[in-house]
Amino acid sequence: MQIPEGKKIYFASDNHLGAPTRAASFPREKKFVAWLDEIKEDAAAIFLLGDLFDFWMEFKTVVPKGFTRTLGKLAEISDSGIPIYYFVGNHDLWMNGYFEEELNIPVYHKPEEFTFNDKTFFIGHGDGLGPGDKGYKRMKKVFTNPFCKWLFRWLHPDLGVRMAQHLSVKNKLISGDDDAKFLGEDNEWLVQYCKRKLENKHRDYFVFGHRHLPLDIDLSENSKYINLGDWIQYFTYGVFDGKTMALKKY
Repeated sequence: MQIPEGKKIYFASDNHLGAPTRAASFPREKKFVAWLDEIKEDAAAIFLLGDLFDFWMEFKTVVPKGFTRTLGKLAEISDSGIPIYYFVGNHDLWMNGYFEEELNIPVYHKPEEFTFNDKTFFIGHGDGLGPGDKGYKRMKKVFTNPFCKWLFRWLHPDLGVRMAQHLSVKNKLISGDDDAKFLGEDNEWLVQYCKRKLENKHRDYFVFGHRHLPLDIDLSENSKYINLGDWIQYFTYGVFDGKTMALKKY
């Protein structure tokens, strides 16, 4: 994709709307919508790298209540012709067609590679990648198991959503507070993952979320790992102007 002159690619992740309560997250939602409203003026594309919601589950005819301002703004931007790409995170693994059908936003369940102005980007949420994190990887297999999803959908939505939201907050899956500490490059599993990927093929930028930390790390002389931070504490996002990628704060 060649970015038109004066246009930019924007990246954001980890809003966790609805956490710890819908009322408490409402100011953050309004701030995020204001950001979307601003960037639509020069956005060539927008990438949302998961955990936009603290919990999202699509039943056959039901989606979680709320977040009207966010969904409406995404619909407006998508309808205007600006492409939006969504990568599911560990809190919204259960997307199943709603974004595609209602908002015309493609949804990705694993990292993908894109090329902008001859720069290659490897993009994903970042959960379950790299060495370690074996407990979460086992848990993810349960969450994505078709039979487990089928069982959950048989719960009444009011019960299922309430139970999932309670577990999300109780188990600190909401914001990763215990994990949101820089561990050093040798211990950052996404850094290790990126370096392993570079052994097979060059990428200019690896862009992930999930860690809730704004990080800009040189992997080699011409390759970087960018972690987007979050919209809970940092309110950071990534922007590629056609030549370089940078982290910014809103």
